[in-house]
Amino acid sequence: MQNTRDVVLDIDDKPKFFQWVGLSLQHMFSMFGATVLVPLLVGLNPGIALFSSGVGTLLHIFITKRKIPAYMGSSFAFIIPMTALMKTTGYPGVATGVISVGIVYLIVALVVAWIGSDWIDKLLPPIVVGPIVMVIGLSLAGSAAQSATIGAAGKYDLRVFAVAMITLGLTILFNTVLGGFLGLIPILLGIVGGYIAAVLFGLVDFQPVLNSPWFALPKFELPFVNYSPIMHLGAIIVMAPLALVTITEHLGHLMVLDQLTGRDFFKNPGLKRTLAGDGTASLFAGLVGGPAVTSYGENIGVMAITKVHSVYVLMGAAVFAILFSFVGKLSALIQSIPGAVTGGVSFLLFGVIAASGLRIIVENKIDFDKKKNLMIASSVLVIGIGNAYLQLGSGDNIVQFSGVAIATVLGIVLNLILPDKARSEK
Repeated sequence: MQNTRDVVLDIDDKPKFFQWVGLSLQHMFSMFGATVLVPLLVGLNPGIALFSSGVGTLLHIFITKRKIPAYMGSSFAFIIPMTALMKTTGYPGVATGVISVGIVYLIVALVVAWIGSDWIDKLLPPIVVGPIVMVIGLSLAGSAAQSATIGAAGKYDLRVFAVAMITLGLTILFNTVLGGFLGLIPILLGIVGGYIAAVLFGLVDFQPVLNSPWFALPKFELPFVNYSPIMHLGAIIVMAPLALVTITEHLGHLMVLDQLTGRDFFKNPGLKRTLAGDGTASLFAGLVGGPAVTSYGENIGVMAITKVHSVYVLMGAAVFAILFSFVGKLSALIQSIPGAVTGGVSFLLFGVIAASGLRIIVENKIDFDKKKNLMIASSVLVIGIGNAYLQLGSGDNIVQFSGVAIATVLGIVLNLILPDKARSEK
């Protein structure tokens, strides 16, 4: 890859061709590991995830009038409800939920265009967002532990645990000792290192990779062609509430981009357009069979290091992601990654998500001597981590609301109805 350290490009600058190729590949690889990890954990097609992330990025850039250098990658916030839906409704429920996430973003964008965005801070203050983000990470711990210990025969396998620990150790090592661009892709490097270890331990079956063609059209899941979303409207309540949480993440990314580029994206192109861009990207992902997407912090890190903010580079990364989604052997190779590797990476990744929620609480100096804060955090954490799910219906018409969805709604409601001070505090 071309040395790009001395290249500095603003948002509107067009790089030379070889610069464009090198920088675009940098951005694509920075998000590659996380983007394909989500469909692996949920059971979706990684090729479709790459395709939808690439097209979603192009849609976002177009809607924001080529003013915001942001990449749309698979969102970890929706892993729990998507996994639950895969067990009960299969992909049709997941698709309906992902489509609803995009619609929520579009509705919020319309409301922001009408009355502004101050209500978002009132609806989702740090005392609500912090514990919910912690729940998203910690409630996935059991799934990661199972992947890191249980082999193909459904029994404990020491080889699986060994590979998981090797993968975890390598990912931690790459996070701490690598700098520059390599320091931004520790997940990808950890997966590669863990995969090599899995091969040495005999946990990888290469036959599907050998049997796959080099060129293959992703197996898209299209509404009213492969399934009827009308039959899975319950999935909307399962996934839609979490869209409000990722919207706060969206606001945080915009603030960082403002500082990085010296611009005010809240005014130009405006929050209504950035939210519409995110929403359209997720809506498209749901329509073709991919997971919900969101803007990626990894790419912000790449821009901070390279000083390259050009939207044309982000468009290039999107184009490469789309091209790679049609490489059949690549999709098969990704799907051959054993649970031992994904489990090892997930130990760190899910922990980082949980720690991010804790950081929100610490940075905002949440006072837990206030009973309101204590009641909200306590309820959200235990219900969410314990997965106190709500199940309605019977037979083939069962709708299950995950603990994360219930905790999210409960946190929002408690924040709105509880007084700032309890009587005992007055």
